[in-house]
Order: sequence, then structure tokens, then C-alpha cells
Amino acid sequence: MAQVKPIPDDYPRVSPYLVVDGAGAAIDFYCAVLGATERMRMPGPGGRLMHAELQIGDSVVMLADEWPDMGAHGPKTVGGTPVTLSVYVEDVDATFRRALDAGARALREVADQFYGDRVGAFEDPFGHHWHVATHIEDVAPDEMQRRAEAAMQGT
Repeated sequence: MAQVKPIPDDYPRVSPYLVVDGAGAAIDFYCAVLGATERMRMPGPGGRLMHAELQIGDSVVMLADEWPDMGAHGPKTVGGTPVTLSVYVEDVDATFRRALDAGARALREVADQFYGDRVGAFEDPFGHHWHVATHIEDVAPDEMQRRAEAAMQGT
């Protein structure tokens, strides 16, 4: 019997798995907004997707349509999500604009942050939350601590 790798090539150790109502439309959204490329798609009965995989940079995002009989529900079905996916992009302003133009809802407008990133957050049309960022400044640990304390003074 051939030796099988316990962690397959071309897969990171951790990959988010998103359940959505409308996986095909979600794939289109993630490709258009985040520059994802589709690695594979496994159709299921009734036009639903059983499994799909997207490549975003060096990351893999897996997704499928809702399967209520298997306990797989998307965030809109369960009333929201406590999870935010964080993605570094080349141009956060352009990515954020594309997301809103494609039907996302702004959660936090794009702004420079004390830790050296320019960041915005949105909810995609399927209920998942995304934090998009472009790194704009390398900040030394002592300077970051100083900036964090200053930023927290206003809270």
C-alpha cells in the first residue's frame, strides 16, 4: 500500500470552511472581490454544492451550500456569526469598494490603524464577516505598545 501524507500537499494546516445559502453565488463574490480562484467544485443533488475549494493567496477556503438535515447552516440562517475572516490584500481600499459594489455591507470603514495596517471590515451578502487589510508600516513592539495605550484612552 502506498504511503499517504497525513497533511496533503497544497493545503495549509488550517482552512476555514464556510456554509452559505447560495454557494455558487458566494464563489463568484469571493473571486470578484478577493481575487480567489476556484480549485474545485463538487455538485450535489438539487443543484446544491456539496463541497468547493477556493485559493486566496497561499490560503484555501472551503465552502458548501447549507445542508440543514446534516446540521450545516449558514450565518443568515442562525442569526449571524461570531467569526471574522482576516485577509491581507494588495489594495484594501479597492477591495473594500469592490465588496460594497458587489452587495456587501460595511461594518467598519477603511482607516489606518496604530499597528501598521490599513483596515476595513464588511459583511458579505451571505452573512460572513471579512476583515481586509493592507500592511502600510512596520511598527516596533515598543512603539506599538505606546500607540495601543494611546488608542485605548479614547475607549
